[in-house]
Amino acid sequence: MTPPLRFGPFLLDSRIAVGGTAEVYLARPSTPDSGLPERLVVKRLLPHFASDPDGRTMFEREATLHAAVTHVNVVTVFHAGVDARGEPYLAMEYIDGVDGYRLLRRLRQDDELLPVSVAVYIAREVLRALESVHAARDPLSGGALGIVHRDVSPSNIYLSKEGKVKLGDFGIARSTTRTTLRSEAGQVLKGKFAYLAPEQVAGDPSDHRADLFSLATVFAEILLNRPLFPGGGQLAILLAIRDCKTDALHEIRPRLPPGLFEVMVRALSRDPTHRFATATAFAAALAPFEADPRLAMHEIAARVRRVESSSPSSSDTMAAVRESARAMRAVKPVHPTPIEAFATSPLTAPRVAKPTTLPNGARAAPGIPPTRAPLQSALPRAEPLDPKTEEYELAPSWVRKQNGDSLGPWTFARLMEALATGQIIRGDKVDFVGRGFEDVDRISEFTRFLPALTATTGKVLGPGAPDFSDDLSNVSMLQALVRLLARVETGVLFAERTDDNGDSTRKELYFNSGKLHHVASTNASELLGEYLVRRGALEREELDLALAVLPRYGGRMGDTLISMGLLGPVDIFRAIREQGRDRVADLFLWRSGAVTFYRGQTAPQVEFPLELDLPSLMLSGLEALKPGDTPMDEHRHRLDHIVAAVGVRPGDPSLTALQGVLWPPVVARVLLILTEPIALRDVLKRAARGGGLTMGDVLRGLEVLCAAGLARWNA
Repeated sequence: MTPPLRFGPFLLDSRIAVGGTAEVYLARPSTPDSGLPERLVVKRLLPHFASDPDGRTMFEREATLHAAVTHVNVVTVFHAGVDARGEPYLAMEYIDGVDGYRLLRRLRQDDELLPVSVAVYIAREVLRALESVHAARDPLSGGALGIVHRDVSPSNIYLSKEGKVKLGDFGIARSTTRTTLRSEAGQVLKGKFAYLAPEQVAGDPSDHRADLFSLATVFAEILLNRPLFPGGGQLAILLAIRDCKTDALHEIRPRLPPGLFEVMVRALSRDPTHRFATATAFAAALAPFEADPRLAMHEIAARVRRVESSSPSSSDTMAAVRESARAMRAVKPVHPTPIEAFATSPLTAPRVAKPTTLPNGARAAPGIPPTRAPLQSALPRAEPLDPKTEEYELAPSWVRKQNGDSLGPWTFARLMEALATGQIIRGDKVDFVGRGFEDVDRISEFTRFLPALTATTGKVLGPGAPDFSDDLSNVSMLQALVRLLARVETGVLFAERTDDNGDSTRKELYFNSGKLHHVASTNASELLGEYLVRRGALEREELDLALAVLPRYGGRMGDTLISMGLLGPVDIFRAIREQGRDRVADLFLWRSGAVTFYRGQTAPQVEFPLELDLPSLMLSGLEALKPGDTPMDEHRHRLDHIVAAVGVRPGDPSLTALQGVLWPPVVARVLLILTEPIALRDVLKRAARGGGLTMGDVLRGLEVLCAAGLARWNA
């Protein structure tokens, strides 16, 4: 038997868990008079994080925030310190039981449902914990800490053999008094993505109400006996969260007590202002549906003991591993997978005699991606390759344009680029991996990639007569977006220009009820992979690897990067939204070109609808056009000019609609200042008193209001 490891004032008996940054041990005090429980948990940083300043800061923050919360439903922190070598640790309460993840997994395995009243009891116990977390105060100053847990998920809810319910793990918690909501939007979210709130998924500012949404998601999973937000992939789950697709709740409504469904719908509102304002209010709404606490604890205790009794011991687990390894060694060798065979078989060599040129100009042998590690280590190997995928690796493709031009040989990734940028359009023919030429829109693998870009001449062609058309030398992109917002338009806006070199760029902006639904561009540099490289989120060689294995993931770059572990799903989700935003912002820089709008035209098949608010796009576009405080250069001579809000004019539905818009905070603050005619100099002064806004912010907000007709300069 391995003797316990001495660590600071503790004896570490066994490691019970390890995460990305820390490991957790079952421990006991090294001296009998410590005043600590006989059994406790010690959490310590992994060695490579212990010497990292950022890792230590994160760990110390967790210790500070966790220790500030004392509540019967929160895992207790007994002590935080460092050992003799300066290694930080947390000594915490040991919960003899299981976490919510293990309980839910067992319920699904047994196809059992927890009684609704018991599920309500668990939810209310966690809400009591969140009441304490959100109300925690600094022990020195007495001021509110504003703690947000940010990781309310089944694996952080602990259930004991006595039926107690406790919330733990403050590893990614943060205090709003130390991290502003403005900076929070830019952080990489580390929480379990299936339990995030919509605002967290989108990267918008979030507060304690995100914790309440996460708890409601866990509660719904208990009631459903399956995740509330399922999907065909991680991005699909994030989309379902963003759009609050809670259809599964409607399926179980008949078996819920009257009134509970309505409580759940409110708790899972997409808009935080429509949710319960506090954990106390949410808990009060659930109170009528809760079981008697003694009965609920008895039921939980019985379930926990059953889960624990069915868990294999460590010796049983190791025996199973050894048996599995023995069986694997006994299996006869099999033929190599298609990608391995392609790399070694001489039969395939004549078909791919030349290296492939990737879209970014890199050179790689077909089927053998340029990578710093063996391909096998980067890819999931659970299932054999699809035969079509094998074809993608083995043979190039050719394109025959309508004018008779022939293009190729092209790799699968190059075909994807051509489809996404409109280089291949309906009417062109493709010899796809040697199958023979056929119309591109008849090839099932490509139908979802075909944009509706229809320009084949010097003018943008659309479906019938346009509803409005103008030149960007006469109308700004800001004015075009204001017009679409005022009329809450659904349709497509075509934009096209030709630069001094004769190269044309075309974009299609699809709108749905006054929001940007989708944007397509013929600019190859705006493709997702290139966009991520340009932003520094992806290395060039990583993109080369992803392009080489793209067909294994159906040509979906986002899914490819996630599956290869190069980027997380939340990072990809936000990048796709930001890519759409930046494609529109680029149009604000155009000084020539045409814009044409067709009302009622819907987007082609879109797997990732953006649903971006137009007011935020206006500010982003103006920031691209006039970054920082550069707007002062054109407004300096106007400092003493008077500006005022415009009142409602009867019979002007557009202005009435714009006055009802939920404007971004900067625009709303400027509008509030303009309640009476005021000099621009004083507008800037008043806005500065509120903090958080630069002069450039204020002037861009004012420009939006003037373009919308909600503010004007007095003569």
